[in-house]
Amino acid sequence: MQRRSRGINTGLILLLSQIFNVGINNIPPVTLATLALNIWFFLNPQKPLYSSCLSVEKCCQQKDWQRLLLSPLHHANDWHLYFNMASMLWKGIHLERRLGSRWFALVITTFSILTGVVYLLLQFAVAEFMDEPDFKRSCAVGFSGVLFALKVLNNHYCPGGFVNILGFPVPNRFACWVELVAIHLFSPGTSFAGHLAGILVGLMYTQGPLKKMMEACAGGFSSNVGYPGQQYYFNSSGSSGYQDYDPHGRPGHYEEAPRNYDTYTAGLSEEEQLERALQASLWDRVCRN
Repeated sequence: MQRRSRGINTGLILLLSQIFNVGINNIPPVTLATLALNIWFFLNPQKPLYSSCLSVEKCCQQKDWQRLLLSPLHHANDWHLYFNMASMLWKGIHLERRLGSRWFALVITTFSILTGVVYLLLQFAVAEFMDEPDFKRSCAVGFSGVLFALKVLNNHYCPGGFVNILGFPVPNRFACWVELVAIHLFSPGTSFAGHLAGILVGLMYTQGPLKKMMEACAGGFSSNVGYPGQQYYFNSSGSSGYQDYDPHGRPGHYEEAPRNYDTYTAGLSEEEQLERALQASLWDRVCRN
């Protein structure tokens, strides 16, 4: 975890530019609220990063459980915020339109907390297995664990096709795992356990009992009920359109729409943004050495 850099927040300016290019009215409410909350906490941090980050030592041993809520909403610097929220913008528009705002809000809340819990369990297990207490002191911050969980959902709903990661075509169903390894190899300062926790939470939702547990707890509502009739739709290649969904989530008639997500990704797909981020990270490390 690095300290925030001072000076012009170029990443924040670029993020705001993308948001306004999309148009506030074109961003679903929960996605917009998530973006706004993360930006607000970046500009007005409630605590220093070291007092907000998540670790076994701080949470379990010192009983500072509020870090489970604070850590996903704090970012180390403006570029950390930018890459996470640019990814959230794309995933949020796609998934919230598909799942409905109320259910997507429950998904975001559940994933934010559960990803932190799984991260703590992973760090504790590794520390005990390797007899290395430093893993209990390792502190993580940021929204990327939640984004990995949302990536699993997105790939679950769009299972076919390939994505480009560092110039190699990767099947959608393996993309999360390849991105996990690629980010760890090319940006060693990132939290491998935090990203892995997100993937595991996403699998608990798509392949395990988590979705049914959430539906049982929610009671009055479930997924695919937030937007009756036409839903805004993005396919795996990034082109946009409208598609009808019935209450059981079966796709119906597809109609092309004039808008595409190039307006807020500068023409880059999510995987191309990842590749650009990794290249920027490598260049930044070379310049510092």
